[in-house]
Amino acid sequence: MHCTKCHNEASIYIRRHNTAFCKEHFIEYIYGQVEKAIKKYKMFEKNDQILVAVSGGKDSLALWDILISLGYKADGLHIDLGISEYSEKSKETVKKFAESKNLKLHIISIKDLYGLGIKEIAHKNRKTPCATCGVIKRYIMNLAALELKYNVIATGHNLDDESATLLGNILHWQIDYLKAHSPILLEDEVGFARKVKPLYRVSEYETSAYCIMKKIEYIIDECPMSIDAQSLKYKEILNIIERDSPGTKEQFYFGFLEKGKIYFSPEKRDIKLNNCKICGQPTTSEICGFCRQMTKANLEPLRIKEFVIKLKDSYGQI
Repeated sequence: MHCTKCHNEASIYIRRHNTAFCKEHFIEYIYGQVEKAIKKYKMFEKNDQILVAVSGGKDSLALWDILISLGYKADGLHIDLGISEYSEKSKETVKKFAESKNLKLHIISIKDLYGLGIKEIAHKNRKTPCATCGVIKRYIMNLAALELKYNVIATGHNLDDESATLLGNILHWQIDYLKAHSPILLEDEVGFARKVKPLYRVSEYETSAYCIMKKIEYIIDECPMSIDAQSLKYKEILNIIERDSPGTKEQFYFGFLEKGKIYFSPEKRDIKLNNCKICGQPTTSEICGFCRQMTKANLEPLRIKEFVIKLKDSYGQI
């Protein structure tokens, strides 16, 4: 098989496009897909300060590498969730990547701050680990971006992630989530940072191939807390369809963005935001979801805010 662009021997075949690429032109293709996503949704400009949420997996590390390679100003944020060896391995993987590229990396450890990991906090809250993790990570990312003066938060959600989420939202008719489902969430309210997903046009298979070709080491294992996550089941379903009909995920997700989303357009927001009585962050309630969780677990919510503020004068690896 030969590269579609240069006719040299191909390194990868992308079934959904019926296209083959050599290493050089595959990397060029990935850059093109990400740039197209950034420009289509006006995610950010070259002078914006970007905070990339990096877990240690292929998607987030690929995204960080891509943004730096394209000339964007991007630093990393790693949240150590305190999930035994998995979290330790994840943190070391991210640190190794940052050191190899001489990149700025912020690390916030839940267990170092509270003496408990996500699993233990979830148990005290009587919630699932994934639900607890989502609330805590979103809070920390937003707080870190605002306190450390980053314009935007970039996450490594890829085409597989977004199409699986969309399938779940449609199956359960989660109208509010369908209204909000987009590769970009603008900072339309004071106190919220803009959140973007520059990899939404790139598949999981392609981010994996990118890391292999760029020699980026990443953790392969899925989070042990997400074994029973519904999103993984939705991915399996879409993978089965994709095998028989290449391009299904792309047609499904892009079709929603281009033709379906208009039917779920968010109405003009008439929601009054308050300052959380505990931490001061914006919320629709008296107390934000993060502070409610931490208080229920008999933990001090403000500890994370105080730690993030201390990062303001720090540079390099935290």
